[in-house]
Amino acid sequence: MSAPAPSMFTPAAKAMAEKLGLKMGRANLDEFAATLEELAKANPNIVAVTSDSRGSGKLAPFGKNLPKQIVEVGIAEQNLVGITAGLAACGKKSFGVSPGCFLTARSLEQIKNDVCYSDVPAVLIGISSGTSYGALGTTHHSLHDLAVLRAINNISIIVPADNFETREAIRFAASAKKPVFVRFGKAAMFNLHKPETKFEAGKAITLHGGDDVAFIATGETVVHALLAAGQLAECGLNCRVISMHSIKPLDTEAILKAGSECRAVVTVEEHMVHGGLGEACASVLMQAGVNKPFRIVGIPDEETVPGAQADIFRHYGISMEGLSETALKLLK
Repeated sequence: MSAPAPSMFTPAAKAMAEKLGLKMGRANLDEFAATLEELAKANPNIVAVTSDSRGSGKLAPFGKNLPKQIVEVGIAEQNLVGITAGLAACGKKSFGVSPGCFLTARSLEQIKNDVCYSDVPAVLIGISSGTSYGALGTTHHSLHDLAVLRAINNISIIVPADNFETREAIRFAASAKKPVFVRFGKAAMFNLHKPETKFEAGKAITLHGGDDVAFIATGETVVHALLAAGQLAECGLNCRVISMHSIKPLDTEAILKAGSECRAVVTVEEHMVHGGLGEACASVLMQAGVNKPFRIVGIPDEETVPGAQADIFRHYGISMEGLSETALKLLK
């Protein structure tokens, strides 16, 4: 039996989460599967396509309860994308579910041509993305996906931060008339949003206002940015925290507002520092002539250190403590 994975949060981070009133939810993948099944029960045209990923995609209950609405293709990700695209072209609302590392590498040509160029309303779900596979290493890490998909025309890219964003992203995807890619990790996530929060694809959500440092984060890194803002508040700094759940279309208005109103900007992503959220934000700011201290926090251009996801996050400064340190250095 393997040892349990280390916690994503240090004792100090857990204490800060409690201070901020955050409650632990479930893994976004679990929320995705439950939401998809709920939608599929009401709409028989919704079909899930899996590549030996029914278990890892949390779709075993879906398959048991809706056996006529799930297609298993085996370990054949290129076929998965082609079939998902074909079903969408025939009027089905198809969700292709596969590990992000394989879906956006092995199947990239099929995504580009069968889905995006063919302009079918298929939904692609990248599961266990980022460094979720931990010690399995570089072959199983998905740190390129945002970069390659940003470079392909005609696909929305959404990276939910918590269960609320997950639920709303899947509802959006189920009604979308264009291709959509949604990215999930595996860890249980704190619930970050108030009940009255509204979700709109392409519009970022500000979790905390401030004008010292703006943290613009996406996906499972958002909570660490929010905790860092809490820690920095104890030092007298008022930090803005933005959940940039939509990588494409990108909320340029929120980026420019943060860059204009705050003393510094820190972007945070579970992705290579090249081609992801950080460089997208830098492009927006530079082209608008906004010049503020700026830092991209993500995975550098090197062979990723081995270890659990929590170890990798802490090593690269994607943690409450690491982000606080980055922000303080940027303000000096």
